[in-house]
This record gives sequence, C-alpha cells and structure tokens, in this order.
Amino acid sequence: MRTPAWAALGAVVLVASVVLAVTIGPAALGPGDVWRSVTTHLGVGDLLGVTPPDRLPDAMVWQLRLPRVLTAAAVGAGLAVCGVVMQSLTRNPLADPYLLGLSSGASLGAACVLVLGATVLLPVAAFVGATAALVATLALAAASGRGGLAPARTVLAGLAVGQLAAAATSFVIFWSAKGDQYREILSWLMGSVAGATWTSVAIAGGAVLVLGTALACTGSLLDAFTFGDTAASALGVPVQRVRWTLLVGVALLTGALVSQSGSVGFVGLILPHAVRLLVGARHRALLPLSALAGASFLVWADTLARTVFEPRELPVGIVTAAIGAPVFAALLWKGRARA
Repeated sequence: MRTPAWAALGAVVLVASVVLAVTIGPAALGPGDVWRSVTTHLGVGDLLGVTPPDRLPDAMVWQLRLPRVLTAAAVGAGLAVCGVVMQSLTRNPLADPYLLGLSSGASLGAACVLVLGATVLLPVAAFVGATAALVATLALAAASGRGGLAPARTVLAGLAVGQLAAAATSFVIFWSAKGDQYREILSWLMGSVAGATWTSVAIAGGAVLVLGTALACTGSLLDAFTFGDTAASALGVPVQRVRWTLLVGVALLTGALVSQSGSVGFVGLILPHAVRLLVGARHRALLPLSALAGASFLVWADTLARTVFEPRELPVGIVTAAIGAPVFAALLWKGRARA
C-alpha cells in the first residue's frame, strides 16, 4: 500500500477507536450518544437536527470519557513521533523519548509535589523536572567532548542523568512519603490518564499540534541523518544546529506529555519499529503514520487498563509494557530471521 492509503486507513482507525473507546465502560453507551453529546457541545446540534442528549449520558461522554480518550490519543501520537526522531538522531534502534533522562526528571518533580501535598502543581513540576533533566543531559554531553553533540555521548549523558534523578526520586519517596502518597506516586510513575480533563486535552493536544507537527515535518532532515553526520553534512545539513533543535523539540514535547500522563513506556519504542515494517524507513511517511498508530495504540491500551479488572483500574503503563515487551521481542526475532 502507498503512504496516502496507509494514512487514510490510520485516520479511519483512529476516529473509530476514539468513538468506540468512549462507549466502553460500566455504563453502556452507544455511538449515537457520543455523536449527540459532541455535536451539542460544539454548538452544531441544531444545525444538524440532532436531538440533545440526556444529562447523564452527556456527562459521562463529555466530562469523563472523551477527555480521557483524547488525552490518551494525543500522548500516544506525541510519544511515537518523539521515538522516531530519537532513533534517527542517535542512530540507535533502542532509543525512545525518555532516553535523555526526561522521564526520571519528570518523576522527580512529580514525587516532590506529591509528598508535599501540592497535587495541583503536578503537571508544572513534572514539566520543570523534565526540562531540568534535558538541560543537565545536553550540558553534560557538550562538556564531555569536543565537536558538539555526538550521539554516543548524548545517550550516555542521558543515562547518567536519568539514573541520578531516579535515585533522587527513590530517596524522596523513602524519606518523605506517607500513607496514600505511596499509591499516588506509584500510579503516576507507572503512567495513567485516569484524571484527564479538558485542560489535559488542551495541553497534550496543543503540544502535539505545535511541536509534534513541527517534528513531523522534518522527514527530509532525518533521512539525511540515516547514513551518519558526515553524509548529512555533505548534503548541506547543519548537523549540530539541527540536532540541538530537534533534541530540544523532542524534550519539550515529551515533557508536556509526561506532565499529563506520567511515564508511559514502550509507545515511543515499538510503534516506530512496527510502522517501519509497513512503509519502510522513509521518515516523511514514518513520522505521520507513527503518530496515527501511537494514538490508536494508547487509546486501546487505556481502554483495557480501565475495563479488564473492573471496578479496579490499572495504570496504563502496565498495559503498554505487557503488550510492548512481547511485541518488541517478536520484532527483534523477525529482524534476526531476516538477517
């Protein structure tokens, strides 16, 4: 299939996934309930001749399920795009959006405000923690050698900063957490969109719309990085400036997403590999299709997280890990067989 056909199929699957995910839950809803609620709140229900929804189904759709599903879609799309960019810039197939220590930095910021009881500041603290981890990683990578940011040094610097932030998070939890704070911190560290609101949709969706779109338009630049810095420079790409810009863009987008969902693993790792099997390694196709696949994947992962063990709910990070680890192992085995 050609790229436009895959893109059309991915868009249809994503829209269908959002609608169906909203209808799934303890209270039975239908696609018609979703349609009536959405058109009414958008102010076009009268123009389309749609009957206004009942109060209870409308509240379940508009206030509870739809913000959560849309937040999951935005987070999945953004993490998948960031994963593609990181794997290209570092020329490391095991790279993901958290490679620069962003997840550990965000976790440290979140743990600090949770033990202080300032839950309202959780998104801000997580974003600040992720940004601080980025600054520390890039500063360490730049100071540890000459010639700008080398992929290997950047990865090692990210690992060092991530381990330091993880140790600090563990210390904060061990020293200060009490009672239910352990459960709150653990739930956030495992990733969850259970508390998503329309503010979450605005932050995650806005970040994907602005930063994610900008990153998705860098396909030709990332193609130039495929064969190394020397080849990219020979093609006229200002290697160091582009690498710095893209790393900062990935970090800002990841920080915004993690601030709303916590650390959701494997999305930015396995989705780019899976999409490559369908469309190849051309980034102009890989980036948008990975975004569509990541959005649909996380929507269904979150749906499983909130319904499989009703009335109890799992953090979505557990589901993505349970699905992602076997899938990634299968991808590795398939690559080994091809080699």
